Amino acid sequence: MTFQSPDAGLAYLDYNATAPVRPEARQAALAAMSTVGNASSTHRSGRDAADRVDLARRQVADLLNCSHGEIVFTSGATEANNLALRAAFAAGGQLVTSAVEHPAVLETAKAITAELPQALTVLSVDVDGLVDLEALHEALAAGNVAVVSLMAANNETGVLTDLAPVVKAAHDAGALVHTDATQLVGRLPINLTETDVDLLSLSAHKFGGPQGVGALFVRRGAALPYRPLLFGGGQERGWRAGTLNVAGIAGAGAAAEAARHGMAAEVPRITRLRDSLENALVEQIGDCRVNGAVDRRLPGVSSITFHRAPADAILASMPDVAASDGSACSSGAPTPSHVLLAMGRSREDADSTVRFSLGYATTAEDIDRAVASTVRAVHHVRGTLASAT
Repeated sequence: MTFQSPDAGLAYLDYNATAPVRPEARQAALAAMSTVGNASSTHRSGRDAADRVDLARRQVADLLNCSHGEIVFTSGATEANNLALRAAFAAGGQLVTSAVEHPAVLETAKAITAELPQALTVLSVDVDGLVDLEALHEALAAGNVAVVSLMAANNETGVLTDLAPVVKAAHDAGALVHTDATQLVGRLPINLTETDVDLLSLSAHKFGGPQGVGALFVRRGAALPYRPLLFGGGQERGWRAGTLNVAGIAGAGAAAEAARHGMAAEVPRITRLRDSLENALVEQIGDCRVNGAVDRRLPGVSSITFHRAPADAILASMPDVAASDGSACSSGAPTPSHVLLAMGRSREDADSTVRFSLGYATTAEDIDRAVASTVRAVHHVRGTLASAT
C-alpha cells in the first residue's frame, strides 16, 4: 500500500509532529469500527474487539522485540510518560533527566518533584545535543536515584541517546530507566531484549498510526510500585482503566507491523533524502548551520538554523512546504526552543531554526519542492529585513 497526500501541491516534511496515517493503519481502524463490542465484554462482539486488541498488542511487541504482556495501551506518549515517571518515582528517591527532554517528561518531572525540588536533577548537554554522561555518573554516585529518564531520540534535532551505558550505570546504582522513545519507535530498530530499559513510551501517530493512541512498555519483573493515573474498571492489568480504544489500537498495531516490515528499506532511503535536502540548502543558501550530532541522528530529521532569517517568517513564505519552527507541542509558545538553548545556541539562532522531518512516504519530488521553496523563502526574508534597516 502507498500513501497519497490529500494535497498534491504540498511537500509534507513534518513527520516529527505527526506522520500521515499509513494505509494499513487506516484499513485496520476502519475494520475495527465495524464491530460494536466492548473489548471487555464476553459475548461474540466483545471477543472480536478483544481479538483485535490482542493482535495489535502483539504487533507493537514485535516492533519492540518484547513480550506482548509488557505492553500497556494509553492515549499517547504524554500519558505513557506521566504513568511511567509517577510510578517509578512513587517509592521515593531522586529523578534524573536531561535539559532537552520533551515537555511531556520535563513538565511531569517538575510536577511530581514540586514539593521536593531537590529530588530533581536535570543533566546538561553539549553543543551537539549529547547528554553529559559524566554528570549522570555523578548523580548516580550521590545515591538514592529512583529513575533515570532520557529520551531515545530528540524530537527537535533527531539526536540519538546511546542507551546502553545509561542503563548499565543506572542499574548498577539500583535505579530504574525510562526512555521516551516516541521519535525512535518505527523509524530505527529497537530490541528490548538487548536494550534493557525498564519503561519505554511511544505514540502511534509518529510512525503512521492514528492520533490519540500510544503505549507504555513495562518490563516484566521491574521493581515498580503499582501507581495508575486512572482508576476504574481495571483494564490493561490495572495500569490504565477505561474502555479500550479498539479502532485506535488496531490502527496502531497495523502501523507497527508496516513500519517493522518496511524499516530496512525506509531507513537508508530516508537518510539519503535528508542528506540531499541538507546539502542542497547549505550549498544554495549559505550562512546556515545544521544542528545536532550529524552522525548520531534519526535518519529523517534535519534542524537547520538560517542566520538572519526568523523561522516564522520563512515558514510563512513557503506555504507549499509543511515544516516546523520547533516542537509542534510548543507551537505558539513565546519562548524559543529549550532544546537549542540547552545546546548553547543564542535566542536569535533558536528563533531562526526550521525543523524538517521526513518519513516513510517522503519522495524525491518533496525534497526538490522543499529545497526550491526554502531557498526562495530565506532569500526573501533576508532581503526584506535588510531593506527595512
